[in-house]
Amino acid sequence: MNKRRLISPDWALKRLLRSKANYEVLEGFLSELLKDDIEILEILENESNKDSARDKSNRVDMKVRNRKQELILIEVQYEREFDYLQRILFATAKVVTEHLSTAERYENVVKVISINILYFDLGHGEDYVYHGKTQFQGIHCHDKLRLNTKQQELFGKQYPHEFYPEYYFLKINQFD
Repeated sequence: MNKRRLISPDWALKRLLRSKANYEVLEGFLSELLKDDIEILEILENESNKDSARDKSNRVDMKVRNRKQELILIEVQYEREFDYLQRILFATAKVVTEHLSTAERYENVVKVISINILYFDLGHGEDYVYHGKTQFQGIHCHDKLRLNTKQQELFGKQYPHEFYPEYYFLKINQFD
């Protein structure tokens, strides 16, 4: 009798979804999660270059560029890592710096979205999908900081958090 083998999301990301023929599946997943019509332009090399032997490398399962020129990192993690939050912070920072050359202006910093599919419990919480972003809120008036009119015209954005990395955690073991 043949033993049934299941396809893991990790294997599917690394093998099946890298094929241009299967972009629609990945685009559908990302569009639903990000609540945006995502179109993948390309799947990029997913291992960063080290500047020196002492540098940490940055390996993610998949890195894609969408039509807004945002970079989306997709990581599937099975093993518990107590410093996982710092790991993904490092990964997003590394991607930002790798995609800006020395001569470029800071206005060309790329937006990075980090999607983490987790098979372990990262922190305490009842939900199975978490979203995090950097927002600047007034201490006294509790208002959210907005860009000034000139910045809004130049960048086509209203809030500073639209430049900063965003993080999604999908806690697979808590799905029904």
